[in-house]
Amino acid sequence: QVQLVESGGGLVQPGESLRLSCAASGSIRSIYSMGWYRQAPGKQRELVAGISRGGSENYKDSVKGRFTISRDNAKNTVYLQMNSLKPEDTAVYYCNAYVSGIVVVGPRDYWGQGTQVTVSS
Repeated sequence: QVQLVESGGGLVQPGESLRLSCAASGSIRSIYSMGWYRQAPGKQRELVAGISRGGSENYKDSVKGRFTISRDNAKNTVYLQMNSLKPEDTAVYYCNAYVSGIVVVGPRDYWGQGTQVTVSS
């Protein structure tokens, strides 16, 4: 089994920064893509940023230039640095990883439990 554990959410004022972390653990053979999604109340879950094993990044248009995704393959960890936060960034943020496991070999998606990010004055 594979587990994803997120940390780093919280309450900040507009213009401030937060850094989210997500560590994968368990019976991992290889982690392919990793990413961050978010879901605001009453809205669908959406991709915020993704990163391939080789480091190629992609971002939702509204966060380009403010958010930066990175990963440490040795630690099976992905990060999301969020700067210049806006109230519209308020959501539950979920970590995602596409993983080939030792027990379940065929790669599949795994999800973290979510961490709340609230941007409010």
